[in-house]
Amino acid sequence: MIFITDGGSTKCDWIAVDKNGIQLFEKLRTKGLNPAILSPEELMDRIHENEFLNLHKSEVEKIFFYGAGCGTEGPQKALKQVLELEFPNAKVQVEEDTLAAVYSTIENDEPAVVCILGTGSNCTYFDGKIAHQKVKSLGYILMDDASGNYFGKQMIRDYYFNHMPESLRVSFAERYNMKADFVKYNIYKKPNPNAYLASFAEFMFFHKDDKYIVDLIKEGIRVFARNMIFQFEEELKTVPVHFAGSIAFFSQEEIKEVAKEMGFTVGNFVKRPIEGLLSYHTSHNK
Repeated sequence: MIFITDGGSTKCDWIAVDKNGIQLFEKLRTKGLNPAILSPEELMDRIHENEFLNLHKSEVEKIFFYGAGCGTEGPQKALKQVLELEFPNAKVQVEEDTLAAVYSTIENDEPAVVCILGTGSNCTYFDGKIAHQKVKSLGYILMDDASGNYFGKQMIRDYYFNHMPESLRVSFAERYNMKADFVKYNIYKKPNPNAYLASFAEFMFFHKDDKYIVDLIKEGIRVFARNMIFQFEEELKTVPVHFAGSIAFFSQEEIKEVAKEMGFTVGNFVKRPIEGLLSYHTSHNK
């Protein structure tokens, strides 16, 4: 059995295939396995919560894991060690999530700039063979522009600073517990504050007919484009920009408008990279 895994901060999708690339069952989903914010013990606990993984762990021969938080050596190594302990017969390969975005959005190995806009965000350039990263992600506090946690933070701030239109403030407070103590507890005391912040982002997609929301999304995309996409200014002259992740998928119209405004070409959108990963590994015999 071979696992192909797309791991985010909020959730983690697993697909199992046999040696011939035939999918063995519908994909599994566990809680997110981000080694940059979770301890080895927490990572193990999240794997243990899934009955199927526990029942079949000895049958797994290979794991291809693409994950948020795996872009630097320390967390990548920590997750690899956890997976090797949990799946003792498996050869484990851990890569950062930008590669999952690349493999799920490109066509015929053609060069492209590829972005992730999900709970977190990132951007890379794929030259047809190798992915090139110019900036190491420093996570949700310092980076992650235009991500779920970015937009969640912006809306919480706008709510408290009274920048959010009153009608939306009422709807926001009806949908979420906006008591200051509750918000601060979830951000500063509980695990996974990035996922908590990202949970607010869905509010945008229920209210996309409001100018405040459209402006919020477009400004976030502009910030992301300036800081991340335009790292590859020369490459943008000849290649498209593909997007993976739920925030990107539900913001396609705004992304296309910002792209026209800023002068880059939009390519493909993929909501969840896991299906594309299966196709990539099958077609490349990996």
